[in-house]
Amino acid sequence: MARRFRGYLPVAIDVETGGFHPATDALLEIAAVFIDMDSDGSLKRGATHNFHVQPFEGGRLDPTSLSITGIDPFHPLRPALPERDALQRVFREIRHALRAYGCRRAILVGHNAAFDLSFLNAAVARAQVKRNPFHPFSCFDTATLAGAALGQTVLAKAVTVAGLEWDPGSAHNARYDAQRSAELFCLVCNRLRDSHQAAEERARELGWFSVAGPAAEEPGADEPPLEAEFPPHR
Repeated sequence: MARRFRGYLPVAIDVETGGFHPATDALLEIAAVFIDMDSDGSLKRGATHNFHVQPFEGGRLDPTSLSITGIDPFHPLRPALPERDALQRVFREIRHALRAYGCRRAILVGHNAAFDLSFLNAAVARAQVKRNPFHPFSCFDTATLAGAALGQTVLAKAVTVAGLEWDPGSAHNARYDAQRSAELFCLVCNRLRDSHQAAEERARELGWFSVAGPAAEEPGADEPPLEAEFPPHR
């Protein structure tokens, strides 16, 4: 895995929110879906970790957004956690996976990934969570990948033409959307294996890989160290 993505571990993330503005609108759900690799190098969907999140104090809740997601943030039976607790639980699982795969940093996979990354970064800053395992500005956008590989940028249509399951009744749920995004990412990447192998061979010819592999190399300018603090945008 570390060799396939230059030391990065792709993790599919989906968030459900109280609106479209990460600085002011509440984070209500977060789901993280791991990407696993078989012994032959094929990618597949791995474990899912998802949590309901309590709106932060003063967080905006747009009625239109709530009507789309169907979330009642204050339902008495909703098992929601504070932002900091939910993020720390997700990040703890990701750090375990980083060590297992020998990767140095996670990279967010998402459908229209900039949206999910902006809310994640805003919540991290707001909750003062240290050691965010994700790259602060790079991501893999499955809308872009699906548009190039499948001719569709809407998640439901991309999943459907790819031959994967799509249940309209389960959409706008962080767990479900993250799982479909992960499966879509795996499908496109698996179809590109020949291209990747050819590029990897060319990189070896250029001397870009050390004997230990790319994950062992020193981070470049676009690969900040895990412990560093980052602004929410760049």
